[in-house]
Amino acid sequence: MKDVRLLTEPFNPGAFVGPFSNAHPGLGGICSFVGEVRPGDGVEALELRHYEPLTLPGMDALADAALDRFDLMGLLIVHRTGVLLPREPIVLVSAAARHRRDAIQAVDFAMDHLKSDSWFWKREKRADGWHWIEPREQDHADLARWQEKITQV
Repeated sequence: MKDVRLLTEPFNPGAFVGPFSNAHPGLGGICSFVGEVRPGDGVEALELRHYEPLTLPGMDALADAALDRFDLMGLLIVHRTGVLLPREPIVLVSAAARHRRDAIQAVDFAMDHLKSDSWFWKREKRADGWHWIEPREQDHADLARWQEKITQV
């Protein structure tokens, strides 16, 4: 089971993880990651822009790649767009599997791709205005571990 969603409004990660867990009887475990807008460093807001014709198909292709690569029962990817405030969830990735290692690695795989090889442009608002954010060198190194580029369907 694959569930990929792109949202424009704030969301509660627990409202997605509970039903996702219930949809997979017999699972060994679920690994979930929730990324939030980091407070501090003068950040007042974070904006995520995207190119609609590529974003959802790209997220779908990423989910398919994770399902092909790892022994999963299901994968959930929820991602926000628009203007977000500190502490608001940006992304939720959950993987259900019979064995923990596949769930953990699938979430790590999906997050590395979403962080560095995705369809979003990010900028932060601080007191002196908006500033574009580029992936860090570490983000690219994390992505390189998987040695494959996700291609769209």
